[in-house]
Amino acid sequence: VVDDEVAIEAEAFARARHFLAFMPEHVGQLARRSNCTDPVHRREEALLSLVPREEKQVYSMRRCMDMVFDQGTVFEIGKMWGRAEITALARLDGWPVAVVASDPSFLGGSWDAKTSEKVDRFVKLADQFRLPIVHLVDNPGFMIGREAEMAGTIRYGVQAMNAIYKATVPLASIVLRRAYGIAGSAMSNADLYQYRFCWPSGDWGSLPIAGGLEVAYKSELEAADDPEALLDEIKQRLNKVTSPFRSAERFNVEDIIDPRDTRPLLCEFADLAWRKLKSE
Repeated sequence: VVDDEVAIEAEAFARARHFLAFMPEHVGQLARRSNCTDPVHRREEALLSLVPREEKQVYSMRRCMDMVFDQGTVFEIGKMWGRAEITALARLDGWPVAVVASDPSFLGGSWDAKTSEKVDRFVKLADQFRLPIVHLVDNPGFMIGREAEMAGTIRYGVQAMNAIYKATVPLASIVLRRAYGIAGSAMSNADLYQYRFCWPSGDWGSLPIAGGLEVAYKSELEAADDPEALLDEIKQRLNKVTSPFRSAERFNVEDIIDPRDTRPLLCEFADLAWRKLKSE
């Protein structure tokens, strides 16, 4: 039940004031824009090498957030629980936004029951107070196994998906790497106003290929004269299906972008999103 912890009482009041600065004074009123001295067209070179080429290597999503959002404005909520997703408030060109971001350093970014509960709660908060949502996606799917079943992961996962699909505020999703399975489809509601971009490192599909090919093609591999060559051929064929370029050709994303363009595009989204909110 604790979303934040501090050392002294004065710091607790400062954190509370920081949180309230993102919020409107009451439901029905829009939050205020702040002065922004961070250039909208700032392009961070480090974003080019943020996602490792080795798919099993992790990286810091919080570092990405610091480079993309207005400097010094990221306010994380619930850091110590539901850790596969980062939930935070931040600003883009001074506009307040709600941020949901995968954390590949915990469970590989897979949603467990607590993570799903956290996303559900946070998205409803954003929708209630009319804050546009930015979703930074690297999600290999829902956790599976005995513990996941006992925790009711799918039940909580569906509730999180419902929150995302029922939210009426504008949403932008940036696929940094993986968007697999049902959890991957929860990145946004394609029927509503949204931005949906992908980095060249994007990788998605019904299920991750790694680890499943040997089972799915067991009989063919056992009958092959050169099982390793056949497995490599199968991987190459299926990698074309998971490619972000194929998805872009089928209009499943608006564009594949240079990672350095993430901040300018999100600032553009924030401006358009707030115009829409003001016109409601």
